[in-house]
Amino acid sequence: MTQRNRQIRLARRPQGIPQAEHFEIVETAIPELADRQILVRNQYLSVEPAMRGWVNAGPGYAKPVGIGEVMRAFTAGEVVASKNPKFAPGDKVTGMLGWQEYTVCEASAISRKVREDDLPLSLSLGILGINGLTAYFALFEVGGPRPGDTIVVSTAAGAVGSAVGQLAKIAGCCTVGIAGGPVKTALCRSDFGYDVAIDYKAGGLLEAAVREACPSGIDIYFDNTSGAISDIAMGQLSIGARVIVCGTASVASWDPPPLSARLDRMILTRRVRMQGFLVFDYQHRYEDAIGRLAGLVRAGRLKYREDILDGIESCPDAVAGLYRGENLGKRLIRLS
Repeated sequence: MTQRNRQIRLARRPQGIPQAEHFEIVETAIPELADRQILVRNQYLSVEPAMRGWVNAGPGYAKPVGIGEVMRAFTAGEVVASKNPKFAPGDKVTGMLGWQEYTVCEASAISRKVREDDLPLSLSLGILGINGLTAYFALFEVGGPRPGDTIVVSTAAGAVGSAVGQLAKIAGCCTVGIAGGPVKTALCRSDFGYDVAIDYKAGGLLEAAVREACPSGIDIYFDNTSGAISDIAMGQLSIGARVIVCGTASVASWDPPPLSARLDRMILTRRVRMQGFLVFDYQHRYEDAIGRLAGLVRAGRLKYREDILDGIESCPDAVAGLYRGENLGKRLIRLS
């Protein structure tokens, strides 16, 4: 093939949050397709907080990206050539196809064909993709929300947290979001319908604000941060509360693990159920969940925001930008 492919590869192993200097842009030829392979032109590349864990050498749920390898990433794009009878040119697909303009792959690398033709393709990486699915399964399968429950969500304006708040509200919960800065807390109220939005950057009053917002305690804590915010939320849990551990965004490094508040006694006396969550455990149920989420989006009951950067040159600094709090919504890289 005559096209050239630009890729983002991991150049150096970071310790903590990956920065632009840890990546390199490499141009390479697109290989000819072998039997049963397909060629996908990626149109959107996803940027996830979890990418920090994917490139660090510490213990995690997936093997770290190797030095010199294409950066692991979810993508959405279009099949442009196929030697596989299951796929035809023009099919829209998603998969873990990496930070690159084109991907040659086997069918097993494709997560799904995108069938929501009436909705933007970018949503298949956000509210109808890994973020919406995380919110849906973590809330309903682990959290078990009941009408009247009070739920507190950290990083409440993010791609996952914003969906959690709306789904919990639909389930009849009182929703309290914690976010950083007045713009994000305003979004929690205006766009995502949180009953209360608390700015953790507004001074040393976070504990008092959480206590005031949750006078009967917290029934569900959706933890995207770990650290000091979670210590405060955990101190307000009600008897029989459920804690969903979905992310640890506030911790820059787990080598060595930082020491935090000892929660054992509180978990014991309040009979708290605390469970870690990985969305990949629910792959066999993705289609049903996406159908439900898409229906809510079409009905205007599930809103979303996207933070779109243009060009593959935007990739190297994109993860660090997430941790600097630059994005307002799901961060994506759009390729021309």
